Amino acid sequence: MNKVGIFGCAGFARECADIAYAMGLHPILIAYEANEKAALKGDYDCLLESELPANHTLPLAIGIGDNGVRQKIAERYFEQEFINLIHPSATFGYQQKNAVDQKRGLIIAAGVRLTNQIALGDFCILNLNATIGHDCILDAFVNVAPGANISGNVHIQSGCWIGTNAAINQGSESAKLIIGENTIVGSGSVVTKPCDSNAVYAGVPAVRKK
Repeated sequence: MNKVGIFGCAGFARECADIAYAMGLHPILIAYEANEKAALKGDYDCLLESELPANHTLPLAIGIGDNGVRQKIAERYFEQEFINLIHPSATFGYQQKNAVDQKRGLIIAAGVRLTNQIALGDFCILNLNATIGHDCILDAFVNVAPGANISGNVHIQSGCWIGTNAAINQGSESAKLIIGENTIVGSGSVVTKPCDSNAVYAGVPAVRKK
C-alpha cells in the first residue's frame, strides 16, 4: 500500500488519515514534537518531523486546520510533493475533477459537492458535506468548515475561514461576492454582502464584529 505523510496528530489529522485509508493509502502522521506524538490517540504510525530525511520521497499532506500553520508548513516543504486527499464520496461537476487534480495539498472530505467552473487555490480544506457552487473562486489556504454552503459566483480570498453551516449567498457574473483575505465567517452565519479583509463576521445576516 502506498504511504502518505500527514502533518499533525490531533483530530483533524486523524480525519485526514480516514480519507487516506478510503483512498487506499497508508497514512503516517507527522508530529512536530515528542509530546504531540505521545498524546496521539489511536494506533497510528507516527514519526517526528525531525525524523523526516532531507531527501525523502514520501508524499505529504497537511492535517492541520489553522490556515497560518498550514501555510508555514507548506512553505517549509515547498520543494516536496504534496498530494490531494479527496474522499471517494466527494462529487464534481463537468470537468471539475480535472481542475482539482492540477492543485496540490487539497483536503476534500466526505460528502463535499463541487459543481463546475470552480477555481481552487492550493492547500484549501473543504470539510464534511460542504458545497461549492458554480463559478466560485477559493484562493489558497482557505478553510471551509463542515456543512458550509457557498453559492455561485463567490470569491473567497486567501486565508479565510468559513464556519460550520455558514451560508454565503450568490454573487453575479459581473460582480462576485467577495470575502476578503484572512476573514472569519462565524458558524451558522448568512453572508449577503461582500466582507472586508482581516475581519470577523457573524449573524443572520452577517455583520462585521471585529
